Amino acid sequence: MGAQWKAKGKELAANAKGRAFGKLAKDIMIAARNGADPASNARLRLVVEQARKISMPKDTLDRAIKKGAGLTGESVSFEHVIYEGFAPHQVPVMVECLTDNVNRTAPEMRVLFRKGQLGTSGSVAWDFDHVGMIEAEPADKGIDPELAAIEAGAQDFEPAEEGATLFLTDPADLDLVSRALPAHGFTVLSAKLGYKPKNPVDPANLSAEHLEEVEAFLAAIDANDDVQNVFVGLAG
Repeated sequence: MGAQWKAKGKELAANAKGRAFGKLAKDIMIAARNGADPASNARLRLVVEQARKISMPKDTLDRAIKKGAGLTGESVSFEHVIYEGFAPHQVPVMVECLTDNVNRTAPEMRVLFRKGQLGTSGSVAWDFDHVGMIEAEPADKGIDPELAAIEAGAQDFEPAEEGATLFLTDPADLDLVSRALPAHGFTVLSAKLGYKPKNPVDPANLSAEHLEEVEAFLAAIDANDDVQNVFVGLAG
């Protein structure tokens, strides 16, 4: 399942596409605060590339950039909030939110965590490493991801979905490694800061019923409009 939870199945993915656009638009608006030109704004360049990879409509992309850069006269105010706790059966979870109203988001998270356990700040974070996460696909199957990781400056790598590779970096090196990977045969699909579990729970130690309960919990969390990313301590 990996460090970042993603909905499984084509139907789920199709239903989640609209939400994905909404979440990414927030990232774009936040990044555009430091300038509307991706060429001179590394963070914006990364999220714009990600938007293109998931086929975000150009007008939606342009509107988010202009709004974030303050070119539309509208004010953009999002607060970054992390909620920590456990999914059912003591699976650790880090939930990253961008919200314009914490007084709305906090009670919604409390309700969603009723089937798990909402923790206090630091109660789960100690069991995760804060890292840069770059998902990239090789130009061909013969390219060695280990060599690419070493030469691009990544700290580690692991297999991702559909033949892609997840490169892990120091948070400060995220943009540097993202820029370097194409020269070593990889196309960057997404790049973001995230949380990798240090001691992930082995799904083999959970029954099929219990694993289903964990999946349902994660899906409900991810469906919340204020949730940007869900990082889960589940191996595989």
